[in-house]
Amino acid sequence: MRWFAQKTRQDIWDEAIEAPLGDIDAAARIRAICDAAAASAAGPAQSERYDRAARVAMEIAMKISDELMRDDAVRRIVDLCMKANDLKTAQILFRAIQADWIREAVQRDHPALSQ
Repeated sequence: MRWFAQKTRQDIWDEAIEAPLGDIDAAARIRAICDAAAASAAGPAQSERYDRAARVAMEIAMKISDELMRDDAVRRIVDLCMKANDLKTAQILFRAIQADWIREAVQRDHPALSQ
């Protein structure tokens, strides 16, 4: 009976990207990845899922050409890193944010990054 066969759950960051993403689609995908991985980031037992999600999100973010959209996407990834207590990665990504107002908002949300 195939109805009851257990299907393996595929995470959004494991899904193949069929065509090149535009900036808006890439930002939406990063948002979806960060939202889906937020629960994994909090638990130490699921750090492998967080690592994969963060890596895929960073790869997508590097391909965004619009600076503000890229900065916003990186901000979401920084939030994910902070939920996972991955301060080292969060600090590296924080330094990549170029828009002053986004940097200030991230500093306000995560004061540990400014140290």
